[in-house]
Amino acid sequence: MDTTSLFRLDGKVALVTGGSRGIGKMIAAGFIAQGARVYISSRKAAACDEAAAELGPNCIALPQDVATVAGCKALAAQLAEHEDRLDILVNNAGAAWGVPFEEFPEAGWDKVMDLNVKSPFFLTQALHGLLKAAGSPQRPAKVINITSIDGQRLNPWETYSYHASKSALIYLTKRMAARLVRDAINVTSIAPGAFPSEMNKAARDHGDAIARGIPSGRIGTDEDMAGAAIYLASRAGDYVVGETITVDGGLVHAALGTSIDA
Repeated sequence: MDTTSLFRLDGKVALVTGGSRGIGKMIAAGFIAQGARVYISSRKAAACDEAAAELGPNCIALPQDVATVAGCKALAAQLAEHEDRLDILVNNAGAAWGVPFEEFPEAGWDKVMDLNVKSPFFLTQALHGLLKAAGSPQRPAKVINITSIDGQRLNPWETYSYHASKSALIYLTKRMAARLVRDAINVTSIAPGAFPSEMNKAARDHGDAIARGIPSGRIGTDEDMAGAAIYLASRAGDYVVGETITVDGGLVHAALGTSIDA
């Protein structure tokens, strides 16, 4: 048994949505460090180009808004102009919306559910051919959905559509996995806890205070997120199918009566 290359991604092609910042950028950087060629997509072209330039020559920007099915198809078509296969798809692009129950708007429901649930499904569908071209029973292609611990337990905030969307995506991961494993495509998810990002401003701006409520005593780092994603994307995770890996410092499974936003 040779474990020296177990976590390497040499020669692999990856696409990370929402890859210009936050968790998506952490994952993209980790994949690149392990030898992958990574395409990052985000709605804002300038931010996407800037992140790709920062991450180096093995990072290519493909700006696109995947909030609609048309956008998902357009991104798949863009990638197909560059590659004839896709080894790793990370469905990371997402949105949140927090408003009191009495005022929660339809727009806040539809935007979050469309981007967080519908888009991962239809982008994977649009990229099905490229993923099948990459996968084999010995080395399956990978789809990694970025869910959240808010799909596993409640936070204190009135983020109704966000909670519902992340719970739905965790279960959608299982359903997609059951179908796509037949095509040598493994579907899994990562449920992050408190990582500093634009979406999680509390962890970004008040990390020390947030850390006091986390069993591990700290918020998540770039390496924590990259490590989980590299595991699932690499040979090390080839026998993991339909699973959600919780990366949260113990909040969901080791906390005693604590509650924290994710």
